[in-house]
Amino acid sequence: MTQYRITLLSGDGIGPEIMAVAVEVLKVIGQQFNLSFEFQEALMGGVAIEAKGEPLPAETVEICKASDAVLLAAIGDFKYDNLPRHLRPETGLLGLRSALGLFANLRPAKILPQLIDASTLKREVVEGVDIMVVRELTGGIYFGQPKGIFATESGEKRGVNTMAYTEAEIDRIGRIAFETARKRWKKLCSVDKANVLDVSQLWRDRIIALSAEYPDVELSHMYVDNAAMQLVRNPRQFDTIVTGNLFGDILSDEAAMLTGSIGMLPSASVGAAGPGLFEPVHGSAPDIAGQDKANPLAQVLSAAMMLKYGLNQPAASDRIEQAVLQVLDDGKRTGDIMAEGMTALGCQGMGEALIQALNASQA
Repeated sequence: MTQYRITLLSGDGIGPEIMAVAVEVLKVIGQQFNLSFEFQEALMGGVAIEAKGEPLPAETVEICKASDAVLLAAIGDFKYDNLPRHLRPETGLLGLRSALGLFANLRPAKILPQLIDASTLKREVVEGVDIMVVRELTGGIYFGQPKGIFATESGEKRGVNTMAYTEAEIDRIGRIAFETARKRWKKLCSVDKANVLDVSQLWRDRIIALSAEYPDVELSHMYVDNAAMQLVRNPRQFDTIVTGNLFGDILSDEAAMLTGSIGMLPSASVGAAGPGLFEPVHGSAPDIAGQDKANPLAQVLSAAMMLKYGLNQPAASDRIEQAVLQVLDDGKRTGDIMAEGMTALGCQGMGEALIQALNASQA
């Protein structure tokens, strides 16, 4: 039996509800594939602020580093928005990514046939869309120095953030992107703003240089403003997209909404070595927390990504994805993806339906 130690960061809002569903799914998958999961809980986000006075306690970092993978649910709450920036839940997430060396974020945006009419775009535009956005996570304008709000000689305040990338930072995310594209349809679009930003010109130069190592991958380039437009005009043209931290933050959310519900989408953050971080892309939804209204499918699909990209268990991952499709085929929906004629389920009910589908696959 293969054994794995998994750190669970349930976090805030709906986090504990959706995490509970994912854990039950993983337990069933473990039985089916002879996998043993040792789950350990740790604090991050608002719950950590309340318990420890900071969003990312040092003991949480150490627990995560000692695990094989980290599964995160959701963090944040409106009541923390006025805290100093270093004490906000989101700062804890940035700190964890940095501490674990997670420089690459993989966010799929795939149109599921069962939910195609949930998209705000026309069926003929989004049908067949299957995009992977590879976003650089630990560099760029979010981490560049200098940054801050400073007083000028005249006494006026001036805000500064620095967008900066080294060749090494670009090369390592570029290789992740090329390797990802190679596993898909071998098309990579690098998104930058090289017409006005020097840092983007370096980005483009390095991606072009790397392409010589991947002659089987078709490389193209697109300015970020055009890419934003093309994602809603003709999203099927994209296979794999690679871009920097700021642009990737924006474009991955835009791509997510092509699917009709951000509540359906997982993500993976990985580095050169050590545990990866796997989480849904939606927020903590504190307004529906504790009401059994949350959609747990993105959390469950994040667990599937953990199996595939973090633990090298693709068959187990595929079975979870098939269970999700089966539940949707059966017409079962949570409120955010509800449609006429479908069966309404809460968070717990959706989890039970997934377990039934997994057990049926073994029959």
